[in-house]
Amino acid sequence: MLATEAVKDDSWLLAWRKERPEDADVALVLAESLIYLAWEVRGSSTARHTTQEQFAGFHRILDQAREAVAAAQALAGDDPCPFIVEIPLAKGLGYPHERFEEIWAEIVKRDPHHLAAHTSALQYWCKKWRGSYELAESFARSAAEKGTPGQLLSVLPLEAYFEYEIAHDDLEQDEFYKRPEIVAAVDAALVDVAAAAAANPDDWRIPPVRHLLASLLYWQDRYEAAVEQFRLVDGYIDTVPWAYRGSREGKIKAYVEQRDFSAAQVVKARRGI
Repeated sequence: MLATEAVKDDSWLLAWRKERPEDADVALVLAESLIYLAWEVRGSSTARHTTQEQFAGFHRILDQAREAVAAAQALAGDDPCPFIVEIPLAKGLGYPHERFEEIWAEIVKRDPHHLAAHTSALQYWCKKWRGSYELAESFARSAAEKGTPGQLLSVLPLEAYFEYEIAHDDLEQDEFYKRPEIVAAVDAALVDVAAAAAANPDDWRIPPVRHLLASLLYWQDRYEAAVEQFRLVDGYIDTVPWAYRGSREGKIKAYVEQRDFSAAQVVKARRGI
């Protein structure tokens, strides 16, 4: 992505901006690069493990990013992206709900079923940012109800359930993920991802959905279905739920354990063991 490259070296971006100061694409890349830089300065740790110096740098750069985002939005036209990139600002700078709803209205006016926008917005509504478990689940359910098979919005409730689970250390995953409403949500997402794959097998949005489905199917003891999802995504781990496992070694370990256990259970079932 251009914005992430600009974090490493922005000389080409500054030259591009100088040559085309009113270019909407330049404005968007500049805004995104500042947001990525801010989050890199902050780091990925929780608030209690983030230093005051990191927070100071984080907020200083986000203030610069806010100006860049406003400039990109002024050139946006029908493009929802300059409004979508403001969502991390809303999280980091603590936008009140009313202000966030204004941004969200601009996004859905331009693209009501944008999956990345919904996924990012769900994070804002989570308790760890500016919402609560109830608000996150409500937002996710509403989004899923408005989607049609192939749009992949049915993954939003699964993400909300996952966020709830990882925030509660005392929660039994075996019991939690077998709740009827979560089983039903997984079934809906399976239909959704199948429709998306039939329409476009190379849709880049599909693998992350399959990863989350594979893990939840594992916890629900639905090993045949889990193996099918693992088979379709094997070799890629930089996504939810594995991304929450910290180190690369931790991601690989969690992924391999669930994949291999599911495969072993399928073999045992077929052999009648």
